Amino acid sequence: MIPAVVTFEEAAAISFGGTTALHFLRDVGKVQTGERVLINGASGAVGSAAVQLARHFGAHVTGVCSSANAGTVRALGADAVIDYKAADFATRGARWDIIFDTVGNVSFERSRNALNKNGRLLLAGGGLGHLLKAPFQSMTSGLKVAGGPAPERAEDIVELKRLCETGAYKPVIDSRFVFDRISQAHARVESGRKVGSVIVTLRAP
Repeated sequence: MIPAVVTFEEAAAISFGGTTALHFLRDVGKVQTGERVLINGASGAVGSAAVQLARHFGAHVTGVCSSANAGTVRALGADAVIDYKAADFATRGARWDIIFDTVGNVSFERSRNALNKNGRLLLAGGGLGHLLKAPFQSMTSGLKVAGGPAPERAEDIVELKRLCETGAYKPVIDSRFVFDRISQAHARVESGRKVGSVIVTLRAP
């Protein structure tokens, strides 16, 4: 049963962004209260979920997004926002315990100096090359580099349902398209400008 506090469309959005963010932050990154977490792509489907979940776990959250989406990311719970068009987080001299890349444009070489000792680089958006190098990078650097697809587990949906009911998490919807306009929905996703998830609805017969 879907949470009473969300719509059917919001419930549908839980199944991708929320489960991926939960897996990487809780199970792979093992985020702890008080840690500093940077989320690259903080306004996307996975990123908007990650901001809320990292905040829920008690982390200090920095979101990387465009200036146009900075207000939304702050409203989701980010303590700080970096406009990727104006500054490179990796060259600011700041360090984080976790860098969570949801976009696919953060390499180990770029981010290693922005990680604290025992830091974790989480690559939800990493390509095959990044994932193949991750075990070697972990062994030789003292840092944890991990990526790959997130599993689909019923218990994670149940946990996200609970967080929705407590107000700790709410799926973000960018736009809605009927099934007849699914090509436009794909175009919106591929534009790289969506905030949260794009929902496709079916008309009643």
